[in-house]
Amino acid sequence: MANSPIKSPLSEADKEITGNALQATLVDLVDLSLIAKQAHWNVVGANFRSVHLQLDELVTTARTYTDEVAERANAIGISPNGKAKTVVESSGIPEYPDNWQSVESTLAAVVTTLQQLIERLRKRIDETDKSDLVTQDLLIEITKELEKAHWMWQAQQA
Repeated sequence: MANSPIKSPLSEADKEITGNALQATLVDLVDLSLIAKQAHWNVVGANFRSVHLQLDELVTTARTYTDEVAERANAIGISPNGKAKTVVESSGIPEYPDNWQSVESTLAAVVTTLQQLIERLRKRIDETDKSDLVTQDLLIEITKELEKAHWMWQAQQA
């Protein structure tokens, strides 16, 4: 971090807290985009088409915020790392099953994944309360969108 060509507006301590929150969020969002795409390719059964399309919406949301998180990290002098190896080693969201999955099992997996990601994001919102309100605002925005998606996925299970 000390060799960053970008000068941070944050103290070193705040930069570390914020950088850790951003990196963890980046990894989780990259993983979410890959999981949602895997589910998109492998969902089968009644209501396949609507779930298939909704999964693409989730991929778009994840990819959009992945880029925003990485750019925020850069803005505070943190080099983001979204490499496959890093994602595998540090993602905190559940692994998605292999092979075709029924609509019902896909819904259940996506709901669980979003729930765990939201819980992780809410912890990061708390962690960044003192270190960087700009990053906290971004995390709140991401959480708001994922909570909306979580509601929509749960509504299909009702």
